[in-house]
Amino acid sequence: MGNVEVILPDGRRTTWLPGRSAGELLRDADGRWTSSVIAARVDGRLVDLSSVPPAGATVEFVKADSPEGLKILRHSAAHLMAAAVQELFGEARFAIGPAIEEGFYYDIQLPRTLTPEDLPAIEAKMQELAEQDLPFIRLEVPLEEAIGIAKEMDQTYKVEILETIRAEGESQDLAEEADATKGLMSFYQMGKFLDLCRGPHVPSTLHLRAFKLTHVAGAYWRGDQRRPMLQRIYGTAFPTEEALAEHLFRLEEAKRRDHRRLGKELDLFTVSEEIGPGLILWLPKGALVRQRIEDFMREELKRLGYDVVYTPHVARSHLWEQSGHMSWYQENMFSGIEVEGQEYLVKPMNCPFHIMIYKSQTRSYRDLPMRLAEFGTVYRYERSGVLHGLLRVRGLTQDDAHLFCRPDQIQQEVAALIDLTFRVMRAFGFRELEIMLSVRDPGDMGKFAGRPEVWDQAEAGLAETLETLGLSYQRVRGEANFYGPKIDFHLFDAIGRKWQLTTIQLDYTLPERFDLTYMAEDGRFHRLVMIHRAILGSLERFFGILIEHYAGAFPTWLAPVQVMVIPVALRHHAFAQELHRRLREAGVRAEWDERSEKVGYKVRDAEVRKVPYVLVVGDRELQSCSVSVRARGGQDRGSMSLEEFLGAIREELSPPAA
Repeated sequence: MGNVEVILPDGRRTTWLPGRSAGELLRDADGRWTSSVIAARVDGRLVDLSSVPPAGATVEFVKADSPEGLKILRHSAAHLMAAAVQELFGEARFAIGPAIEEGFYYDIQLPRTLTPEDLPAIEAKMQELAEQDLPFIRLEVPLEEAIGIAKEMDQTYKVEILETIRAEGESQDLAEEADATKGLMSFYQMGKFLDLCRGPHVPSTLHLRAFKLTHVAGAYWRGDQRRPMLQRIYGTAFPTEEALAEHLFRLEEAKRRDHRRLGKELDLFTVSEEIGPGLILWLPKGALVRQRIEDFMREELKRLGYDVVYTPHVARSHLWEQSGHMSWYQENMFSGIEVEGQEYLVKPMNCPFHIMIYKSQTRSYRDLPMRLAEFGTVYRYERSGVLHGLLRVRGLTQDDAHLFCRPDQIQQEVAALIDLTFRVMRAFGFRELEIMLSVRDPGDMGKFAGRPEVWDQAEAGLAETLETLGLSYQRVRGEANFYGPKIDFHLFDAIGRKWQLTTIQLDYTLPERFDLTYMAEDGRFHRLVMIHRAILGSLERFFGILIEHYAGAFPTWLAPVQVMVIPVALRHHAFAQELHRRLREAGVRAEWDERSEKVGYKVRDAEVRKVPYVLVVGDRELQSCSVSVRARGGQDRGSMSLEEFLGAIREELSPPAA
């Protein structure tokens, strides 16, 4: 029999005799932490504070404001919400209620359709239950008994979950709903509410004081359109009211920055149902911003020795069979087109085309690395329910590139790509980046092509490069592409949201499938290595993120309209038109407002359209050839000549140094 080792949240260690719950160990070791700790980790496994650690175990504690603690807090809040719904709507049948990145939801079948006006009543009932200090009590029963309990409660979705576990074992989409440890199913009792659940949960409802229900949506049971439509109630929860208030402010700010609304208001892009969902039409102003983005990237690629190529949108199906896309990616590909007895598929990726360009002639070691780049438009099937403006589409243009190199060139090329990523993101105004190394899951190699030893080599190569550069990163198991591991960059926008953009993928698999070789100095052919990379990801998604990051007010070098010329009265139109012409000749994207509206209205309208600069032309300006300059945000820059104005903004007209 060994003592229980207790590791307190501040890192101090102590030991205690076994037989006490994790919560009692915490209270006896240092009671100062009892209000901030909501769960424990026993030998690495998350458990309730009521759990009794076995002899010899190591106990750590989970604070409510930690990532794991937030997930537990929010999952407990989902139970609290379900309990409130049960009291308000007695006929409720509950499906699943997981914690998600920004909060939680619960899918529920109810006797009537909820509206936003119902949420305050549910919140009030949640608050009432929370104040009762109801404990979360874990109950473990055999599977057949659990099925009987669920049937007795007439919870048909819980019965299905349990019967699925009986037939197939735990499935991924139901993993949070039941804990089959020791062959037992786990329920949690909270007041009158009993729910099938893996846990763990907070000790009692007193820990659930800062929560908010946000909206209601529809959701098919288990994501299957053939199954019943349920009502999904979304909410969020935080350890403190202050943290909740900050989050709600960010949500409101996110609504203000929504790229779909701004895209319409600023005439940037549109989607036509006649053309099809998820297929973007770039309007002139949006296309102009896209052109500036592409021009910037092309200059960077030219500097780094890339060759630009263009490839078709379709190819024979056997190409995708050889690449492996038909085996590992087919569900994301559109149906084929039959031409002269041959099946063609629209491309979901550009890599097989670039491979064919490489294979068009024999390559020497002197030709490597070969860097092929393309703004290539690809097409991927996404269900209509997940399409979301520019952020989730069916037709997308990638700033794609493939590097063909010798094994001894890998580290140098990957390091250069990492440097390019930092340079580009800084130029577009993103300063904070997070790096992930996505590797295979050795326990699920059915999802990945290639031999384990090849994967070992590829993963070690990427890790070595990151460590040589002194960059911190997180290793994420199971998130690699089917053909190789990758480095993913996540950036944070102006309101702290995280977006995944850049990806750098090391690939030994496709060079084998397509027999990609080069002639080495020894006169023999050797296998090369491919690096797949996209810095911006897709132009559609990157543009959507840019719109929200800047709330539509792009920096001057990207703004579709950089200067608006506003004449005060009709007699000033001739000079305003001349000023507009001279600005355009100087390379400035300028417009002039010839409407017969008042000057104040025109200036406010330019502000709404996020124009960086307004030049107001009046009597005095006609005589002195100067204009009144107003910067975006209402700042009055005073009067100056056209030459003085151009000199003052010259640096803003070009991309910042990457």
